[in-house]
Amino acid sequence: MRLKLTLSYLGCAYAGWQIQADTPGTGTVQGELERALGSIAGHPVRVHGAGRTDSGVHAEGQVAHADVPDKPVDWRRALNAKLPRDIRVLSAEPVSGDFHARFDAVGKLYAYTLFSGSCPVSPRLEPFVWTTPPLDLASMAAAAGVLTGRHDFASFRNTGTPGSDTVREIWSIRHEAGLAGSFRCPENWPVSTWFFHGNGFLKQMVRNLMGVMVWAGLGRVAPDDVAACLAAKDRQAVPSPTAPARGLTLMRVEYPG
Repeated sequence: MRLKLTLSYLGCAYAGWQIQADTPGTGTVQGELERALGSIAGHPVRVHGAGRTDSGVHAEGQVAHADVPDKPVDWRRALNAKLPRDIRVLSAEPVSGDFHARFDAVGKLYAYTLFSGSCPVSPRLEPFVWTTPPLDLASMAAAAGVLTGRHDFASFRNTGTPGSDTVREIWSIRHEAGLAGSFRCPENWPVSTWFFHGNGFLKQMVRNLMGVMVWAGLGRVAPDDVAACLAAKDRQAVPSPTAPARGLTLMRVEYPG
């Protein structure tokens, strides 16, 4: 039986989603999930994820699939009993045998959270934000407008992206003040989240987009500079850094229907 699993996890303690072939002892979300599934199934079980979130990146709606014995098990309850507390299975549902968590996905929604003020960041929030000086939101929105749409995003991918196709379509980049991902913060916290919704994303693409948008908010790049970065199709053409992993959350993976 093929199971579709929807997962939420904190990325702080893990070396990303994917099992690391060169460092098999390093904890990963996929590794923990395979360990739990194998314990219940009685044999090794391979898990396929919709996306390979980086070390330190969080998820509210990661999706994976696995083939398991067809027996009367409450898979969600059984898995959560065996998984660490920072990984939760939100749902476990049987799907057709040709469903693939990665290849069937048609859209993803990511959230990136910023803490942009002079006051100290709350320790509860620190693992989930990039702390920056105050930013010019109009300049960031202008940069987001340049990045929205169908483009070759070769300049915004880091080494290690599988495949050679670097064209993706971003349907929207929107900003909401007072949110840390999906969580509402106290009104006096200078917190905001940018939501990136598109048909797919290259390795560390959202973090690189967020980096150049923050540089725009700091007045270090202009919208025309962002357009030139896109046109260059070269990572070295982008002057801004890759945003830290801790501010990024995979919110949702979308499928046909």
